[in-house]
Amino acid sequence: MKREAIREFFRRLAEANPHPTTELEYGTPYQLLVAVVLSAQATDKSVNLATRKLFAAAPTPEAMITLGEEGVAEHIKTIGLFRNKARNTVALSRQLLERHGGEVPHDRAALEALPGVGRKTANVVLNTVFGDPVMAVDTHIFRLSNRTGLAPGKDVLAVEQALMHRVPKDYLKDAHHWLILHGRYVCTARKPNCAACIVRDLCEFRDKTA
Repeated sequence: MKREAIREFFRRLAEANPHPTTELEYGTPYQLLVAVVLSAQATDKSVNLATRKLFAAAPTPEAMITLGEEGVAEHIKTIGLFRNKARNTVALSRQLLERHGGEVPHDRAALEALPGVGRKTANVVLNTVFGDPVMAVDTHIFRLSNRTGLAPGKDVLAVEQALMHRVPKDYLKDAHHWLILHGRYVCTARKPNCAACIVRDLCEFRDKTA
């Protein structure tokens, strides 16, 4: 996709949704961090159902440690890999208290050093909490970037780097949210809803649906 088309691509997404944000429910940066960790291989909807009760019982790192692995697991047992996620949630809570005074650090290396936090999770937190112009590439964004010709790449890191290079700077801060929402609700995996797509004419996908 050419640069002029990419700019128009994001202009339309921005016009349709001027203030995009995550669909994960949270009240604090800590709660967003936990929610993103829990969202691995799970839908935001399923995570929100679990965290409403979890965050009511344990809204802070201190409370999460007190709740303990078994307590956390009981609250999130409807989510895949819940035991491993419960272990990571308690461990990252402890590490936040020990190394960062209980606060979520505004630092990629520090975030990725937390149990259960990888590059994608760190990028979500850096973007959503701190407003950093970074790109968290999930399955939706990976698929959309390759399908449309926006930023083709063989793996998530390649797509991330391509997006960082190709997305116009004035759209970069919100690009992650626009792309994930478009991939989740319009440019879906099995049957993209091309008829409802506001960037259909810019997209390079050959097998558009009617």
